[in-house]
Amino acid sequence: MKLGPINISLDISKFSTFSRISLARLNWLRAKPQVSTSARPIAETINLGGRRFNGGEDTSARNGDPTNSIESEAVLGWDSALYQDLPVELQRESKAKLYLWEYLCSLPVDDIGVPLYYPRLSRDLRDLKYRNLIYPVSADAFIHIYPNPEDSRDRYIAIEPCNIPSIPDLMQRVDKYMMNCVDRLKSAEDAAARTELLTKFLDEICTVDNRRFQRKTIKVTGKELLGLKYLQLRDKEGMGVLEPIINDPHIEDISCDGVGPLFLEHKIFGGLEANIRYDSPEELDRFVIKLSEKIGHPVTVREPIVDSVLPDGSRVNIVFGGEVSKKGSNFTIRKFGETPFSILELIDLGTLNYEMAGYLSLTLGSGINIFIAGETASGKTTLLNAITTFLDPIHKIVSIEDTPELQVPHPHWIREITRGSVKDSSSVTMFDLLRTALRQRPNEIIIGEIRGAEGAVAFQAMQTGHNCMSTFHASSIEKLIQRLTGDPINIPKTYIDNLNLVVIISSVRLADGSNGRRILSINEILGYDSEANSFEYVEVFRWNPGTDTFEFPGNMNSRLLEDVVAFRRGLSPQDARRIYDEIEDRAAIFRRLHERGLTNFYELYKVLAQAHREGLFR
Repeated sequence: MKLGPINISLDISKFSTFSRISLARLNWLRAKPQVSTSARPIAETINLGGRRFNGGEDTSARNGDPTNSIESEAVLGWDSALYQDLPVELQRESKAKLYLWEYLCSLPVDDIGVPLYYPRLSRDLRDLKYRNLIYPVSADAFIHIYPNPEDSRDRYIAIEPCNIPSIPDLMQRVDKYMMNCVDRLKSAEDAAARTELLTKFLDEICTVDNRRFQRKTIKVTGKELLGLKYLQLRDKEGMGVLEPIINDPHIEDISCDGVGPLFLEHKIFGGLEANIRYDSPEELDRFVIKLSEKIGHPVTVREPIVDSVLPDGSRVNIVFGGEVSKKGSNFTIRKFGETPFSILELIDLGTLNYEMAGYLSLTLGSGINIFIAGETASGKTTLLNAITTFLDPIHKIVSIEDTPELQVPHPHWIREITRGSVKDSSSVTMFDLLRTALRQRPNEIIIGEIRGAEGAVAFQAMQTGHNCMSTFHASSIEKLIQRLTGDPINIPKTYIDNLNLVVIISSVRLADGSNGRRILSINEILGYDSEANSFEYVEVFRWNPGTDTFEFPGNMNSRLLEDVVAFRRGLSPQDARRIYDEIEDRAAIFRRLHERGLTNFYELYKVLAQAHREGLFR
């Protein structure tokens, strides 16, 4: 593991002892290639007490760590200049978590500076030009965004209590004792019960050095016991070395391209290189097999590709072996939070504005069929989840997916997913589930994504009065229609007008150089002109990339609002244009809710459901 090559030539004789230690360590970390025996964090190559611990292995002697020449490197005291320079909250955390203080003492602060500390990250931090900060992701784990000016990606380093040289030997001894507890662990009802049992077993197995030593126990320090508990729970109940990343709510994507480092997409800081790497195909294969077994879908040479979900709902794709991936096995994890983004949080991010939210809530509440279209990772599912809060709270909803990504807040929700063929049983496809859904009398059918023959069934459902929502891979209206009318979906052109609305969303480059997701347009499908062999549609809203604002060319010019929505809401043709006032009223309501801080997905749904029951938001 290494932080990456950065050329520094300094006369270290001019620096203090602490500076010489830090610079020696920094130069060694940047220049010394390391042999990996397991996936391990870069942060675990910190010199603690004169030795370097690499995720379960003491490699100081093997690699000839030059920092060992520094006699008995000690952790600095609370009266040191480093401690005094820390932000107050980081001082407090350092005293409470000594492993965090040890990590800070190992940093080359003369080179990178003293890290800032943020108990919570805000989106304003994306404007930081120099990123050197620490933030917590769980009760015991912290993340250090480590600056790397010579690379396009900064480093993402996990700080954990298990980074102690003695832990590997202790873990081997603890595991021997744990063999006697396997049956009791298997009998545990759920993860919480197993966690409690693991913690209890460790308390029984280990004796902390300030307590009376008991026979048949392992003598440890308090710091070692904390590290053992963390490591046991992380590896046996969590996702191993990925656990801090999985727990980080700011991570969107985790990508392993093969042998080499892990790459991350951070919601605030963009692309980062994680402190985990795989240095051989064999090492990577072992981890991928373990990961696939953890999610209950083992990969094999015969079936090397797996699509599944993690316990937290994140989507994982695994490709196993060098036969189908030249750089070795690879995996990608697309993270989904426990709580989806609400429409107001998307407004915060600039994805849309209040008027667009008012328009979508008005049309969806009137039984409109809608597709959310865009490229991969453009935010289609995120937007689809957000607008489900606009559906009638008493409606019966059926969702159909390959992998469970949708999160619908309604209590009357049937969630169905496909199944691959298994021994002695047949597969269950999207087509099968959609046909079944039509017999379940749903008010709304939500399809995770339309790719094939299920598209024809979806349009049949629209024709028979079932409201349908779905995501679709297409970057424009033209490409969407080409895919719908071509193989393998093959929707007749005259059926296309059953689809009322198409929202085009994309990941874009903004004027300030940052990336963001924007609704490029909201389009009303009018129909197919057989004589001209063309489709008619109206662009109701569109994004202006120059000003990063949204325009409303469909104002007083929406056939869908005037001819369909107004009619369904009981307005006469003479009063149909009053429907535009409703959009402004709803936009004002969303603005007031936002100003009151009511942005949580489920809280917003409750407020809208209550308003619906009282007849205020129908």
